Amino acid sequence: MDFLNFLEFKITDVIDIVLVAALLYYIYKLVKGTVAINIFIGIVIVWALWKLTELIQMKMISSMVGGFMNIGLIALIIVFQQEIRKFLLMIGSTNFASKRSFIRHFKFLRQEALPGDTNVEAVVAACEKMSSTKTGAIIVIERTNSLDFVKITGDSMNIEITQPILESIFFKNSPLHDGAAIIQDNYITATRVILPVSNDRNIPLRFGLRHRAAVGITEKTDAICLVVSEETGSISYIKDGEFAPFKGLEELTQFLRKDLE
Repeated sequence: MDFLNFLEFKITDVIDIVLVAALLYYIYKLVKGTVAINIFIGIVIVWALWKLTELIQMKMISSMVGGFMNIGLIALIIVFQQEIRKFLLMIGSTNFASKRSFIRHFKFLRQEALPGDTNVEAVVAACEKMSSTKTGAIIVIERTNSLDFVKITGDSMNIEITQPILESIFFKNSPLHDGAAIIQDNYITATRVILPVSNDRNIPLRFGLRHRAAVGITEKTDAICLVVSEETGSISYIKDGEFAPFKGLEELTQFLRKDLE
């Protein structure tokens, strides 16, 4: 039967499906937790309906939905402007040369932690101490996207992470305290880094430039940020351009471990 010809799979069809699934997965990761996630799900549903009506040869509804999808492409580019920029930046700046970044995509092959894994406990402990003394700090943890484009604005470092080192960097009288510290794997790779500041007007006014800079870098890359407020001593966890609430330092440690897997 000609109708069942679509069931005849070739190796190229399998590759096609895998690539589309991977693309949809990365797009979903970009918009997850944002308002755009609902739009993304709606687009997927409409697209699936379009292909279903084409398959069963419902020509009228198929042409209507197809026309909507074609005309709506320009509108979608406008709506997803920020996400498209982040997606292209992710592709262009991903450090494929990093063994850790490559293996991270194949979690099922990992039987134990890589030796370069970030010392999350030391980072959280340093934030806790700086919080108690109201010492302002902004720590950026690099994931798959390279942060070389912001590292060049600061001082290059190669120091293994410890709690005292992090505290000394952001000590008020330290020459390194102004700006952000960049962490890659288990090393501080740059200090006094100038980050792009977000223009998002939805950020509450009580948050200053440190928080806006943290939002800015997490909007443009998949990095995650920890910010200690100099005014209140509160610790903020920021990823994907959003503030991620947590109930305590133990939960913050769990979030960090999960996001750095």
